[in-house]
Amino acid sequence: MTATEPRRVSPRIAPSILAADFARLADEAARVEAGGADLLHVDVMDGRFVPNITVGPLVVSALRRTTRLPLEVHLMIQDPDRYLEAFVEAGAATLIVHAEVLPHLHRTLHEIRRLGARAGVALNPSTPLSAVAEVLADLDHLLVMSVNPGFSGQTFIPHTLPKLRSARALLEAGGCAAPVEVDGGVSTTNARALVEAGASMLVAGSAIFGNADPAAAVRALRSAAGEAR
Repeated sequence: MTATEPRRVSPRIAPSILAADFARLADEAARVEAGGADLLHVDVMDGRFVPNITVGPLVVSALRRTTRLPLEVHLMIQDPDRYLEAFVEAGAATLIVHAEVLPHLHRTLHEIRRLGARAGVALNPSTPLSAVAEVLADLDHLLVMSVNPGFSGQTFIPHTLPKLRSARALLEAGGCAAPVEVDGGVSTTNARALVEAGASMLVAGSAIFGNADPAAAVRALRSAAGEAR
C-alpha cells in the first residue's frame, strides 16, 4: 500500500446469539467459533425498553464456560446500571448500554471500566450521534443500530449508511479509536457497503444462525465484506 492509497479494513464478525438455537447454545457457539468468529454478541432484553425478553446473567455465565470467544453483552434494558456488576461477573468482556435510557452516561461508562470490562454505547436508529459527542474519551465501542431493537430478522434501515459515515467522522475528529459496530439486518448483501461506510465490526444473527452451516456463514460474511477501502 502506498501513502496515497486508502487504508484497507478487515471487519470483525460478531454472531448474535439472539438468532441461535437456545436448546443447543454450546454447539452453536462452537460452530461459529470454528468458522472464525471474533466474538459473540449477547442481546439482553427486559420487555420494557424493547418489546421482547431474552436472557440474564445465568445464561451469560453458562455461555462463558462453553466458548473461548469474548462475550459482548448488549443491555437493551431500562435500568442497566442495576446489572452492570452481575454481567461482568458472569463473564462479559464488553458491556454496551443504550444512551436513550441513561441520563448520566458518563458515570455509567466509567463504572463499566472500573468493573474491568470495555464500555460501549448503542444508539437506536432515531437517536442522533450527538448523544455520544461528550463521552468520546470514555468510549470503547460505538454500536449503531440499523433496525429498531427487539427482534432478530428485521429489515436493514438504509439511512444507517450515512449515519455510519458520520459516526466514523465524529470519532476520528474527537481522537477516539473506538470501533464502530453495526447491528441489524446485516448480511452478505450489504456487508461490504457497511464496512466501506465506516463499520469495523459486523453483528449478525439471522444471516449466520439462520444458515444450515453457521461456520460457513461466518466465512461468507467476512468474504462478502472483503478488503473494503
